[in-house]
Amino acid sequence: MALQATTYKAELNISDMDRGVYATLRMTVARHPSETEERLAVRLLAYALWYDEALAFGRGLSDVDEPALWSKHLDGRVAHWIEVGQPDADRLTWCSRRSERVSLMTYGNIKQWTPKVVGNIGGLNNVDIVALPQEPLAELSTGLPRTISWGVMISDGVLFVSDERGQIELPMEWLKGEHR
Repeated sequence: MALQATTYKAELNISDMDRGVYATLRMTVARHPSETEERLAVRLLAYALWYDEALAFGRGLSDVDEPALWSKHLDGRVAHWIEVGQPDADRLTWCSRRSERVSLMTYGNIKQWTPKVVGNIGGLNNVDIVALPQEPLAELSTGLPRTISWGVMISDGVLFVSDERGQIELPMEWLKGEHR
């Protein structure tokens, strides 16, 4: 018997001071059986960071031909492909050929991953990579409730996430490209 996805209700109150984007969004998000709470939290943070009205969750883990998030043009072309985690250079190259823009939000122990991947995709001008710090991310995602209500403020390259437990600061480190 296959394991079922776990559903979460999420409300994101986004205040992106860097881009001038303000939105309150309510959504139901499915967590794949093999997905950790940490990865789900990163998908939500990526949604807040790169939010636009066309942004949608992809199948990600259950379909390798889809990203964690994406934004498409009305004619079906992929405008923005968003990955989370630590994909290899081949995956990022593959993604960059299928979209106008590729963004990656990476997390975890990236010290060994960074030189192997970032160094090998230097010629891909449509790829941006941002890294999140591990300790604050672990604090945010540990014991993630099934009903998530986050205030996400983005200012000067820092994600400030507020919930009923308090506020957590996640300074973003741009490994390639820049926030736009």
